[in-house]
Amino acid sequence: MDEEEFHLYNQEREISIGYMVFDGFAPLDVFGPLQFISGISADFNMSLSIISKKAGPISTYVPLHNIDDGMPMKETISASVIATHSVNDAPSLNLLIVPVSDIRYGGIGNRARFMGNDTWIENFVASRFNATDFVASVCTGAMSLAKAGVLDGKRATTNKLAWSQVIPFGNNVTWVPNARWTHDDKIWTSSGVAAGMDMTYALLRWLYGDERVNVTMNAVEYAPHVDPHWDPFSVVHNVPGADHAHSLKDLVGPVGYDN
Repeated sequence: MDEEEFHLYNQEREISIGYMVFDGFAPLDVFGPLQFISGISADFNMSLSIISKKAGPISTYVPLHNIDDGMPMKETISASVIATHSVNDAPSLNLLIVPVSDIRYGGIGNRARFMGNDTWIENFVASRFNATDFVASVCTGAMSLAKAGVLDGKRATTNKLAWSQVIPFGNNVTWVPNARWTHDDKIWTSSGVAAGMDMTYALLRWLYGDERVNVTMNAVEYAPHVDPHWDPFSVVHNVPGADHAHSLKDLVGPVGYDN
């Protein structure tokens, strides 16, 4: 189908969204994209499931412990969400989104899971991938996609501060250093934390078209970066292959307005 037909198809169907959460998730990875998704759900038929290992309260809090360099982790305030479903009773999904844990320490919640050989996120992603229309990751959530095997042979990106920690995972993954987000077939991946909001805007436009999505963005007064190749943080964090010739500044403004 062409682009207009694709937009109409999505506008007329229900899209079931699953957002994965776990202890230590990065708040903006979840709440930023959900602000846009919640807003656009006033215009289109959408449902949302918050999915975790077990249903119930899930906190952004990461237990205190020493990090890789032996320095103690500093305590911060936290917030909680309610997981509406466990991985065992989650409904059928059209869109699955995987965020990151607290990136201040390289995604320490994720690394704690990996060190404990706790692979419930990767197992869920792998088990649902074929039946899901689209899968998206925010920040180092791409590590979970790679470990689940769904990035094999795909283009992807991730948080540039944690670049070296993520890219060893997956088989034949083309890790793109100069990308705010990537889109390859049914896979969407974003760079670090705040980039997830720009990816979500691009994803919603791709699904539904500009008109109602732009109204939502302007209502919340967010001016997204619309160039997927704009990524100054690959330069900031000295990622191999970073484009030093590209401007680190990007002029943004209200979507739908040229001046």
